[in-house]
Amino acid sequence: MELDRGRFLADLHRLRGFGAAGVGKGVVRPAYSAADIAARQWLAGRMREAGLEARFDPVGNLFGLAAGRSLLLGSHSDSQPQGGWLDGALGVVAALEVARAVQAAGGPAVSVVSFQDEEGRFGVTTGSSVWSGDLALGEADVLVDQGGVSFAQARGLMADLAGEPVDPGRFSGYIEMHIEQGPVLDGAGEQIGVVSDIVGIRDMQITFHGQQNHAGTTPMHLRRDAFQGLAAFNAEINARLASVVTDRSVWTIGHVAVSPNASSIVPGRVEFSMQWRDGDVDRLAQMEAIIRTTAQEIASLRGLRLEFGALLGLEPVVMDGALRAGLEATAGAVAPGRWRVMPSGALHDATNVARLMPVAMLFVPSINGISHAFEEDTHEGDLVVGLEVLARAVSEVR
Repeated sequence: MELDRGRFLADLHRLRGFGAAGVGKGVVRPAYSAADIAARQWLAGRMREAGLEARFDPVGNLFGLAAGRSLLLGSHSDSQPQGGWLDGALGVVAALEVARAVQAAGGPAVSVVSFQDEEGRFGVTTGSSVWSGDLALGEADVLVDQGGVSFAQARGLMADLAGEPVDPGRFSGYIEMHIEQGPVLDGAGEQIGVVSDIVGIRDMQITFHGQQNHAGTTPMHLRRDAFQGLAAFNAEINARLASVVTDRSVWTIGHVAVSPNASSIVPGRVEFSMQWRDGDVDRLAQMEAIIRTTAQEIASLRGLRLEFGALLGLEPVVMDGALRAGLEATAGAVAPGRWRVMPSGALHDATNVARLMPVAMLFVPSINGISHAFEEDTHEGDLVVGLEVLARAVSEVR
């Protein structure tokens, strides 16, 4: 199998051009944005040039299909509202290069996928959730983003490209290559991480409703300040979760909307996102109970009305033993002494695909552990090593 490393890197940089923004190698390419749709159309063209059948499904997942039964490789090509050039894109472009190489070598058959909305504009890994059957299309269509746009409206922008769903039965397994998005490999001077498991995730909107009032005339002891409810919740939740979590547990308040968001008005409503992740299902449930109880106590103490949104989430997933063993063997051959087995604290489409077929993942380092930021980057030499590990592992799959 002959890989064209220059072509691989050139395609990565060309994909970055769709939505390039900010400093360094920043990208703004959210799901269903003009940049995202243009990038997917360009990728479809590259798939056809590679001899694959390019097909969009009803939600905009893009498949490059080899003839007959094949191994599926890929990731996603949408970005965070402010993201980097490699998150997701690396896995798609690496898959495309491997597909070209195996076609020239006479096999094995490899197909490529770029899943839509992995970054969660409308939920949690929306495109692969629908494809895997975890989320019904009708249920997805009523999801709305932070601007009030529905999933149905957004995918309607790709209606002229959409085709029929792709049958998962045509694939024997799925391997996803990704940047680590954390500091472990870079800090250790290592080049490859073979993923053992992916954490589970829970995501929920919480709203405190208080009483909007005049900021100059309302005495402090009479205020029902919704923002102070959030401040108290944030201070309390860290201490309470400490009793059940491990060093792999994480939780984040990532989006806050204060209403009416004016300097002379006591905030009457605060809506915020609460997300938590862990590799243990029972611990995820314990964390949920603490979060709900803490919010209820804060609301009661401060005279606020509390509202919980829908709980979204995905379960922890263990990687397939046979596919993982293939990645470990090739990592040892390509990067001897510079690889490790490690968990994924980030969520990936592989979690959903695991409902349908065996899955595995490999990581390359993130410089300084930075991701979901314009500064996200990986040394090109490490990108190429990751490509070589992926290609060798694929060549061994039967």
